[in-house]
Amino acid sequence: MANSKPEPKKLFIKTYGCQMNVYDSERMAEAMGGAGYVETKSPDDADMILLNTCHIREKAAEKVYSELGRFRKLKNENPDLKIGVAGCVAQAEGEEIMRRQPLVDLVVGPQSYHKLPQLEAKARSGEKALDTDFPIEDKFEILKKRPKAKRAPAAFLTVQEGCDKFCAFCVVPYTRGAEVSRPAPRILDEAQNLVERGVREITLLGQNVNAYHGAGPGGNAWSLAELIWALNDIDGLERIRFTTSHPNDMSEDLIEAHGTCEKLMPYLHLPVQSGSDHILKRMNRKHTAESYLRLIRKIREARPDILMSGDFIVGFPEETEEDFQATLDLVEEVKYGYAYSFKYSTRPGTPAAERAQVDEDEKSERLQRLQSLITRQQREIQDAMVGKTVNVLFEKPGRLTGQMVGKSDYLHAVHVADAKVEIGDIARVEITDSAANSLAGRIKAA
Repeated sequence: MANSKPEPKKLFIKTYGCQMNVYDSERMAEAMGGAGYVETKSPDDADMILLNTCHIREKAAEKVYSELGRFRKLKNENPDLKIGVAGCVAQAEGEEIMRRQPLVDLVVGPQSYHKLPQLEAKARSGEKALDTDFPIEDKFEILKKRPKAKRAPAAFLTVQEGCDKFCAFCVVPYTRGAEVSRPAPRILDEAQNLVERGVREITLLGQNVNAYHGAGPGGNAWSLAELIWALNDIDGLERIRFTTSHPNDMSEDLIEAHGTCEKLMPYLHLPVQSGSDHILKRMNRKHTAESYLRLIRKIREARPDILMSGDFIVGFPEETEEDFQATLDLVEEVKYGYAYSFKYSTRPGTPAAERAQVDEDEKSERLQRLQSLITRQQREIQDAMVGKTVNVLFEKPGRLTGQMVGKSDYLHAVHVADAKVEIGDIARVEITDSAANSLAGRIKAA
């Protein structure tokens, strides 16, 4: 009698943080698929648990240790269970994680996750496995081609990693390394692969994505705009987005692409962090509030309907009430459709961590004021969509029977009650109502 095929092992991945971590988790799952693993939605029946961590948010490392503590019971019940920590916290605190939490079997940094199958095999043999190097080889080249399984209609695609800006508050240069751009032909191949699997919208990812300078087919460096125009030629790819950008790398050809490339969506995430020149200098941002505002005006000249998104840090060391008011003034002028705002929290090893800190209550009060302003702007912009017609890419069923939910050109969530709409469809939708976090509409006849 022939031997039966062994049951696949089960992998549970929990992802923290940015879209790049979401992409990385997908590639980790694919890499482990070659080692006989399939994904599971629950840690309870997993043979391996992997936490893909982010170091940006406050007390990120402590949250990881807390999460690991919850898996102690599972480890006691199943001694063969392997637990791993990946991502930026792993990069920053690899050996400390091993020392402080003995139940962890492997730790891998964001530049080494292509080695996961070897690390898992080492852990299976009873050894602890740690790899937080910045390897010379290209992890994307080593990873196998993505499987042909059907995909959701929107996908992330990493094109650039690392950052050379060294903002005073940020750990990315230390956890992700220097700026590295993937060669354009490999990106185009991966994009084509995604489209063949049902993807219609791709968001290009990078810690500083508009600093992209990957080698083109002839070996010369391409700009992000050149890459976007090449993606524009892929049949079946209908939408292109990119995030996250730095104001100093918003080149003329990229601004022009926003006005001329039909597949490049009218949405731009362009963090400024503060409206105070004093604080921007202390942050080492290397731009001023006025240069940022000039840039916004130039982008809107190229694409008048573009929806702007931004990031803000409140309570950065030495921030005064006058500095904070400058941030409110900038927000009032730009009028953001989306914005993400946070209280400053120290990151060990960064320059800002050693400076005099703003009182926590003051931070909280300022954050509340900023978020109140941002929420008002978001709602005004969203409410103004009522009566307009937008293109919507439908991604999933809604909560109600016959309801479908998707994203507009401007990244607004839109739902319609139309059983004829299918996942992956792009339809013209007339917006009829605006709620707190979504829009409602009806399909317009062709």
